[in-house]
Amino acid sequence: MYQKILLPVDLNEPASWQKALPTAITLCQTFGASLHLVTVLPEFKMPMVGAYFPKNFSQKAHEAIKEAQHTFIKENVPEDVKVQSVIVDGSPWEAIIKVGKKIDADLIVMASHNKRKFVDYVLGPNAEHVVHHSKISVMIVR
Repeated sequence: MYQKILLPVDLNEPASWQKALPTAITLCQTFGASLHLVTVLPEFKMPMVGAYFPKNFSQKAHEAIKEAQHTFIKENVPEDVKVQSVIVDGSPWEAIIKVGKKIDADLIVMASHNKRKFVDYVLGPNAEHVVHHSKISVMIVR
C-alpha cells in the first residue's frame, strides 16, 4: 500500500516526532516502505535575512543538522527500516509538500500539537497547511 513515507521532524521540538515516529515506523515495517525523514531549515540565503549571518552560515547549519539527523536516526529508527535523511530550506509546509512530490511519497505522517504560538494565529499550523495543499495523503497523529 505504501512504498515511501515522509516524516517531517524538527530535531529541537520533540512534539514534532514523539507520537508520529512510532506510527511511521510501524507503517514502514508493515508495508516494507522506506522512511524519508525531512528537516526544514529557514532560508538563510534571502538577501534580507542573509545579511545578518556569516557567508558560510547556511553550509555550517546544513552540516550540523545532517549530523544531528543521522544521530537521531541511529537512536530512534530500527535497523530493519530503510531510512533516508532529507534537509531542505524554506517555509516548513511548502518544503514538506515539495519534498513529497520530489521523492514521489505515498504518505506524509505528521504530528499535530496544540501549542499555539503567535505565528500559528497568523499563518496557521504547518500540519493544517500541508493537509490543505498536499495532493499526497496526509496522516495527522495526535
